[in-house]
Amino acid sequence: MPINILMPALSPTMEKGNLAKWLKKEGDKVRSGDVIAEIETDKATMEVEAVDEGTIAKILVPEGTQDVPVNNVIAVLAGDGEDVKAAASGGGTSPPKAEAKNTSSPQRGGEAGSAVAHAPTPILQPTQSAPSPLPAGERSTPKASGEGATQANGHARIFSSPLARRLAKEAGIELVRIEGSGPHGRIVARDVEQAKSGKGLKAPAAAPAGSSTIAPAMSDKQILSLFEDGSYEIVPHDNMRRTIAQRLTASIQTIPHFYLTMDCDIGRLLAAREDINASAPKDKEKKPLYKLSVNDFVIKAMAIALQRVPNANVSWTESGMLKHKHSDIGVAVAMPGGLITPIIRKAETKSLSTISSEMKDFAARARARKLKPEEYQGGTTAVSNLGMYGIKDFTAVINPPHATILAVGASEERAVVRGGKIEAAHIMSVTLSCDHRAVDGALGAELIGAFRTLIENPVMMVV
Repeated sequence: MPINILMPALSPTMEKGNLAKWLKKEGDKVRSGDVIAEIETDKATMEVEAVDEGTIAKILVPEGTQDVPVNNVIAVLAGDGEDVKAAASGGGTSPPKAEAKNTSSPQRGGEAGSAVAHAPTPILQPTQSAPSPLPAGERSTPKASGEGATQANGHARIFSSPLARRLAKEAGIELVRIEGSGPHGRIVARDVEQAKSGKGLKAPAAAPAGSSTIAPAMSDKQILSLFEDGSYEIVPHDNMRRTIAQRLTASIQTIPHFYLTMDCDIGRLLAAREDINASAPKDKEKKPLYKLSVNDFVIKAMAIALQRVPNANVSWTESGMLKHKHSDIGVAVAMPGGLITPIIRKAETKSLSTISSEMKDFAARARARKLKPEEYQGGTTAVSNLGMYGIKDFTAVINPPHATILAVGASEERAVVRGGKIEAAHIMSVTLSCDHRAVDGALGAELIGAFRTLIENPVMMVV
């Protein structure tokens, strides 16, 4: 029997991916462990390995195809001794999603994938536990006439053709937002194609009476109507930007944020940093083995502050509070089209030079999209530093499962009063965003106060 190679689920929230590149072609023989394709998701570029041995009989999804649903058949493999032409014509049936969760455990008979995901390469700062929207058109009930009726949030049914449902699902567009032009308002394929370009989209439906309501966003059609044709170009969203939008929107809507701001005098820190960098050991080429940045001190100070205020080193879950033993600090790194937060694990136990070296390595590999999932998933808090852009202060959106995130502004000379005299001081403003479900106001104040004590007295970080 032919063996179907399926689009693998590379993360718990993944629903679709882009088939970036085939590394094998039809007729090529493969052995177990051979890398056969590269898959792009919202988080990673992943190499896919063959699990079974055989010959690539048929490639069903060409490279460059975007938004391929998880568990769709992407290729057919003919086993050893099997007729390749027969396998090509006999494979290609996708299994039900609920029965094909583990793509690394293939089954014979055209019912499972013969590939396993390997060596992921991140594309984006994932917000790990944020909810992922249901595919558009799900729970549709086909009619005898070939049209389907989809229940939308328990309200009116939406009639659509099977092709329209499939196209909407692949495009990630909810059927409820598409204007139907078919008989009796039925949604047909051309409506979905128009919706992809921003035409024929409705604004999100209002919440039911009695529930908390959010003003509906403007529809794409309403926005486009405000601008003259030809005065703009539409740049389609990639998976990374869509995921950032979905997850940070979910974060700000579901997490009750509050913010605490403090000014920190980092004069001693700057002096200590200069002394440490000047005395750094040199390599054979007489280059310093490390060069500490202000951000390295920020990471270390935040890590120790969480140890001093352990009740703030937590993650909220509905069943209970996760109280973490170590300070795993995520650090936002900008990259083209988005950002990612590699994590300094057990940062409270590491020296400043070690933190500096790890961050330089993480930043370089993040921009080259070579981080592994365990290097950017999880963490107990995060640091976002925009000081290098001259930003004085700002607020950051919490990245679940974290309960806090520290936004760091630029250091600048300001006039301060000491002992009745006006003096110049190097002041850095920091703002702590807190999840009020897990961290109350007094607890957040205690945490940011502990951070300020450490950042203003850097010698305390090495005691």
